[in-house]
Amino acid sequence: MPFPVLRFPAAPLLAALLLLPLPALATLGGDASTPQADQLHMKAALRVSQRARYAVHEIALPYGTTAREYVSPQGVVFAVAWEGPVKPDLRQLLGAYYELYVQAPPNTRGAHNAAVIVLPELVVHSMGHLRAFSGRAYLRSQMPDGVSVGELK
Repeated sequence: MPFPVLRFPAAPLLAALLLLPLPALATLGGDASTPQADQLHMKAALRVSQRARYAVHEIALPYGTTAREYVSPQGVVFAVAWEGPVKPDLRQLLGAYYELYVQAPPNTRGAHNAAVIVLPELVVHSMGHLRAFSGRAYLRSQMPDGVSVGELK
């Protein structure tokens, strides 16, 4: 007996599936494998440099922006930073912390769209204007001993 033929078009179903949001890759707070996943997702070049208390995974994005992910000796991304002509995909960089970021009331200050968000666990500094964006985000509880916020550039 042949298989029954479905009598509804598949296009609306496929369109509905394509509209479902894809889960963001965990980055900030994620493990050391996330910079490689981010490199693939963002179609970017990755360079890793080792510092005394952490590793820096620098991702050169195709549109001129650089994102850096700071990885602790325990393998946790404890901070991210960015700079360049285009703001990177913050949903990608902040991962599970993105919703906290967008829901927090910013403490804006000065010109150039500067904003600081300070939460018990998450701190985000962001500023920028046309073709000049920069920022950093870090997790207070994940910062390795002896690392200062000033190092996160």
